Amino acid sequence: MRTPAATVGVIGGGQLARMMHAASIGLGLRLRLLAEGPDVSAAQVVREVTVGDYTDPATVAAFAAGCDVVTFDHEHVPTTILHDLEDAGIAVRPGPEALVHAQDKAVMRARLGAMGVPCPANEVVADEAALVAFGERHGWPVIAKTSRGGYDGKGVWKLDGPEQAGVPFAGLEGLRADAVVIAEEFIDFSRELSMLVARRPGGQAVVYPVSETVQTDGICTATTTPAPRLRPDQVRDLQAMAQRIARELGVVGLLAVELMEARDGRIVVNELAMRPHNTGHWSIDGAVTSQFENHLRAVADLPLGSTALTAPVAVMVNVLGGSRTDLLAGLKDVFAADRGIRVQLYGKDVVPGRKVGHVTAIGEDLEQTTERAWRAARQLMGDTDE
Repeated sequence: MRTPAATVGVIGGGQLARMMHAASIGLGLRLRLLAEGPDVSAAQVVREVTVGDYTDPATVAAFAAGCDVVTFDHEHVPTTILHDLEDAGIAVRPGPEALVHAQDKAVMRARLGAMGVPCPANEVVADEAALVAFGERHGWPVIAKTSRGGYDGKGVWKLDGPEQAGVPFAGLEGLRADAVVIAEEFIDFSRELSMLVARRPGGQAVVYPVSETVQTDGICTATTTPAPRLRPDQVRDLQAMAQRIARELGVVGLLAVELMEARDGRIVVNELAMRPHNTGHWSIDGAVTSQFENHLRAVADLPLGSTALTAPVAVMVNVLGGSRTDLLAGLKDVFAADRGIRVQLYGKDVVPGRKVGHVTAIGEDLEQTTERAWRAARQLMGDTDE
């Protein structure tokens, strides 16, 4: 039997690494952090912190030398660096061969298409003329994306007609030289969904219930789990698809499969992420084993935990920077109003629109649980309209 990893190196110091740290404590794992700065979210709580540039090969190699396995808070580490780590005998999970599908949307679309996974019609377009031709074939509007470098709605454009075809090419300025523009069919979706899978090196995998997500300006603002109005056969098929993607791409750790449910009934894959994901934050309080614990179990090669719900409904709402700047003081109001609300604060300065925390409510009734979660989030954001 393989010996589980004891020291896990996490590259990236955001809130995902912060919540991984909390999950590592009960597992007895030692977390080391390569952070962007000394005061970023995870660096405030992790004991062993290296501040350095994750794009510098020497910095990453020196950091990884003290780790049994390396994993990520984000997907931006160049795969050339990760290949070098593997060549040096360091376990990288997920590995570069898998991670490239989360880094490069063109690679992801090509691979999913070859697998027969339902996706929007798409094409890499070299110039404005090719984009216009795609629009003429598939209809306007067209969604254009940069293949690399986009996140939280950045690097994505809805183009209403051919006169806007130059916008995404201008948007390539300042991105990596290998970034290209992808044209995608516009999906008139009724809602967005998310699937989470955790997978170990040997292939053991567990899948979480399907979540319905709310996106505002490209940022996840809320999730409801399990997603309402899905038939049991749809849930079964979506979970099987997500597990197949994780298996065939060789993912180790967490895989998030973001989906769009079209008004015509189709459900298509929108994005992939290979790390704990905003759409799975509900699992800290709403599942037997959180996504953060199962991610660490997977990369450390420990048996995976149950993904069963702890209550019939779990609703997570992100706390975005608002008029309330003292979030700790805000907890007094939140907890006084609802003793069952769970809160995670990320240790970030309050900036308008920035993710600074999230709240989760679990309960029996969908409407009441949703109302409780939103009320608590609005209290922390300083929304006093209620």
